[in-house]
Parts: sequence; structure tokens; C-alpha cells
Amino acid sequence: MLKDLINEHLVKSMKEKNQLKVSTLRMINSSIKDLEISLRSNDEQDQINDNDIINILVKMIKQRKESAETYKDGGREDLYQKEIDEINIIEEFMPNQLSSDEAKLIIDKLITDNNINDMSGMGKIMSLLKDNYSGQIDLGLASKLIKEKINS
Repeated sequence: MLKDLINEHLVKSMKEKNQLKVSTLRMINSSIKDLEISLRSNDEQDQINDNDIINILVKMIKQRKESAETYKDGGREDLYQKEIDEINIIEEFMPNQLSSDEAKLIIDKLITDNNINDMSGMGKIMSLLKDNYSGQIDLGLASKLIKEKINS
């Protein structure tokens, strides 16, 4: 399970005294623990799965990209680089990203299989992509590709 892999990397990083990696992995563990607590209080499920963890990682990467841009615009190269380094650490646990061509093929197939002819079906396609390809496909790119396909 992904949670176990993250913990293994944490122990290894602690032994190597890699402070940046240790703090980043602890942030990931903290976010996972927060989700477990919120699910426990809602009586939804006992354990979180790898898909839940991937969703957490996607959010963390997005946050760091936004922060990195802000730091870069503000001339804070040191903080910008720290955010980029954290992104690289988090991405170690992400599934491989699909290429633009692979994403286009998947989207074309989903549109055809679900008989989507107009923009009203975009939400359904996005939902299917999020459920089946979470962390593997950039949803911003997917949205653009869906619009292009439907409007063509």
C-alpha cells in the first residue's frame, strides 16, 4: 500500500538525515492522518485506499505549484526552489502521468462509449476520468481536450 511505502521512505530519509525529505513525508503523513480522522468521524470507511492518498498528493502538488509561482513572482528564489524540491519528493509516490496523446485516446473512447454529443456530458466524462485515472491525468488538460472534442 502507498501509505506503507511513504513510511518506508520516511524511515530511510531519517537515517540519511535528509531534512527536506523527512519534513515533506511527515506533511504527507499528516494529511493522510487528517483524512483518516475525518472519515472516522463521518462513519464512512475504516481505511483509506491508495486512490485517496493519490488525491491528497495531487492537492499537495497543486498547492506547492501555486506557492512556487508566487515565490518566483516575488523574487524569493530560495523559497521557490524549496517548493520545487517538495514537488519532486511528492511526485515520487504518484502514478506515471499519461501523455497528452494517451489522454486524448482515453477521452475519445469515453465520449464515444457514453454517447456524449454536447457540453452537458462534460461533467460525466470528468467524473469518469477522476474515478478511473486519478493522479494519472491532468484534469486541466482533460477539460481542454473534452471541450475540443465535443465542439469539433
